[in-house]
Amino acid sequence: MAGVSVRRSVGVRVIVTEEFREELKNELQQAAAETQRRIDQMDAQSRHLLSGIQGTDLTQAMQVRRQLEAERQRQTVLKQEIERQIEEADKLEIGSEYPRGTIEGMVELNVGDDLFKQLSGSEIIVKDGKVVEVREA
Repeated sequence: MAGVSVRRSVGVRVIVTEEFREELKNELQQAAAETQRRIDQMDAQSRHLLSGIQGTDLTQAMQVRRQLEAERQRQTVLKQEIERQIEEADKLEIGSEYPRGTIEGMVELNVGDDLFKQLSGSEIIVKDGKVVEVREA
C-alpha cells in the first residue's frame, strides 16, 4: 500500500553570530519605529476626528475616544514588547541557538509509522543563512 504525504511544522533555529545578532536588532528597531509611527499617526488622527465629533455628538465622541485609547494602549504594549526583545537580542551569546520560527515541510506516512513522531520534533539549524544541521525527533 502506498504512503501519504502530509504537511508538518518544522522549527527553524539560528546559530547566533555577531552578524545575526545585529540583523535581529535592526529588524526589531525598525518594528519599534514603525509601531511608534502608528502611535503618532493615531494621536494626530484622533485629535482631528474627536474635535469634529465632539461638537455634534458627545456620546459618539466618548465611544470613539475609548476605542482609540484601547488601540493606542495595544500599540504601546507592542512597542514595549519589541523594546524588551531588543534588550534580549543584545544578550544573545555567540554560538547559542535562537528560535527563528517555523516553516512547513512534508513527511511521508506509511502503515505502521508512529504518527506523532513523524509529525513532531523536526528542526532545521541555520548559521549565516546556510543549513548546517537537520534534526529529527
